[in-house]
Amino acid sequence: MAVDDVPSVAIPGEPLGPVSNVTVEQPAKAPGPAKRLNKLTAPEGGDLATVSVARHGRRREVLPDVNNVVLARVVGDTVLQTEWQGVIRVQDVRATEKDKARIHDSFKPGDIVRAQVISLGDQANYYLSTAANELGVIMATSEAGNDMVPVSWKEYKDPETGLGEPRKVAKPS
Repeated sequence: MAVDDVPSVAIPGEPLGPVSNVTVEQPAKAPGPAKRLNKLTAPEGGDLATVSVARHGRRREVLPDVNNVVLARVVGDTVLQTEWQGVIRVQDVRATEKDKARIHDSFKPGDIVRAQVISLGDQANYYLSTAANELGVIMATSEAGNDMVPVSWKEYKDPETGLGEPRKVAKPS
């Protein structure tokens, strides 16, 4: 297995390849919880043990692929230089009543959106979709600058001003 074949994300028990391709660092393990009477307490003074893996050689950028679910920030007309760009077309906002979807009633600059990559698009943009119920705006800020809460599948509300704003709301998963 070459350095380039090391997975970018691994689950416990998944082989990473020969030890010559990776470095595993494990801090000293904190003692387990101490039992006192009938109550379990966390060990004092220390973080839980973690394992981090560092790759040798050149670093590969991890990029989204078709069907990946991604989080994106709506940035309006700003062109990003260091991050990838995605486009949500009006026909990809909702699964039903596509002809009634309006981008400015679905997303606002600053919103955090959960979307699915539906196409690698052209060389400048990924094409994203929010057509599934669990996809759409997951965090929104009102025009007054307050964090809003979802009140329906198509509206967020500012709890301080009481004003609602239209959005394509993601159903909590």
